[in-house]
Amino acid sequence: MTKEHIDKIPERKNASHKGDYGKVLIIGGSRGMTGAAYLTSQGALLAGSGLVTCGIPASLNSIMETKLTEVMTLPLPETDQGTFSAKAEKEIVSFAETCDVIAIGPGLRVNNDTTNLVGALLANIDKPIVLDADGINVLENDHTVLKSRQGVTVITPHPGEMARFLGRDIDAVQSDREGTAKRTAEETGAIVCLKGHQTVVASPKGEVYVNATGNSGMATGGTGDVLTGMITSFIGQGVNAHSAAACAVYLHGLAGDIAAAKKGMFSMIATDLLDNLPEAFEKAGI
Repeated sequence: MTKEHIDKIPERKNASHKGDYGKVLIIGGSRGMTGAAYLTSQGALLAGSGLVTCGIPASLNSIMETKLTEVMTLPLPETDQGTFSAKAEKEIVSFAETCDVIAIGPGLRVNNDTTNLVGALLANIDKPIVLDADGINVLENDHTVLKSRQGVTVITPHPGEMARFLGRDIDAVQSDREGTAKRTAEETGAIVCLKGHQTVVASPKGEVYVNATGNSGMATGGTGDVLTGMITSFIGQGVNAHSAAACAVYLHGLAGDIAAAKKGMFSMIATDLLDNLPEAFEKAGI
């Protein structure tokens, strides 16, 4: 991580208030997948966001209000299966107008409603959007909506999601991680954060950052959701999207390294990253 990236994270000024540090909207979660939305929301908070709202299928709202103390919730129209309904579009687009950045995808699930909803949100929201997990999966083989977006987009696929997104096999992705990320960024106009060992962050301008922090203890469910929250948070605080993603993957991996040193890699879980983010920030001089 270069000092140039880290220096773009704004200092906390004495004369400031919560509105100065970004208003974030997280759209995620479904029946059985509330943890993903929780981890993304907490990742955003612990990366410095001033205000975070979690949009969730309405029947799950009471669960999220119990899990999340400092995060506000936005109950939204849902299907009979406890996933987002396409009817949630109008309310999300309206709420997004009050926000600085939106994350879409953690725990979303893939069905006709979520596919239609994600496409509509990408087309009708001009604020920066971070797409993760099923927010990426619903765009399999159809990237036109990314190319035509007015706002900045960041996609955060793991190798399997990238393979589905491109219609290729995982081995092809993994054999040329930097090249795959760079070409995908150029073709879609999105910042690409290809997760995995030595996560690659590529921009449409040809900028490439390869991360050196992190360890195999982070290969457990939910760690990517924390990263999505962190990237979203930094963008909401005014950091340009490529630097936001580079800073987030570095600090995310650093928190994982600190956690591994304390408890070993075999027993690490995603919330260990949340617990060790404050120390990671301190170690990085932020």
